[in-house]
Amino acid sequence: MKTQSVAVFCGSQTGNDPLFASHTAELGRLIALLKLKLIYGGGSTGLMGIVADAVLAGEGHVAGIIPERLKEWERHHKGLTELAIVPDMHTRKKMMYDRCDAAIILPGGFGTLDELFEMLTWNQLKIHDKKIYILNSGGFYNHLLGHLRQMEKEGFLYDALEERIHFCETPVEVFNRIV
Repeated sequence: MKTQSVAVFCGSQTGNDPLFASHTAELGRLIALLKLKLIYGGGSTGLMGIVADAVLAGEGHVAGIIPERLKEWERHHKGLTELAIVPDMHTRKKMMYDRCDAAIILPGGFGTLDELFEMLTWNQLKIHDKKIYILNSGGFYNHLLGHLRQMEKEGFLYDALEERIHFCETPVEVFNRIV
């Protein structure tokens, strides 16, 4: 199946390393260039805002999905192609994942990790088979990768790690694997 849409999960802040914002903007430009639809959390701040703005600047399609409770807190993006306001985080995650063909994880905080691990769990339980890519900007996820390898080594994963998740160092590498 050809990838037509990607969900991007990332922080509503930019983080301390300028590479995070740079990679996020480059990812957004590539999404627009490849004519993929962006599905994301609907915010206008942090990496969320950067990826949406980059896709929109490239005349791409951006669908935001934001819970009512976070609408004002994350300062929902007012210039999106479409915006869905949903009742809660669970609905947001499910809707984002239902609407995408693949998921890309950028640097972020607790929410980003929650989204990643829920998707990995759904994948392991065969609820879906969508590919999950982590953009490991500047080694941001190196410790997580080490822990996942430890889980694999100790026999807590049902399949090889690479069956579930793909770590990439640059936005171009992400799309070389997706398309």
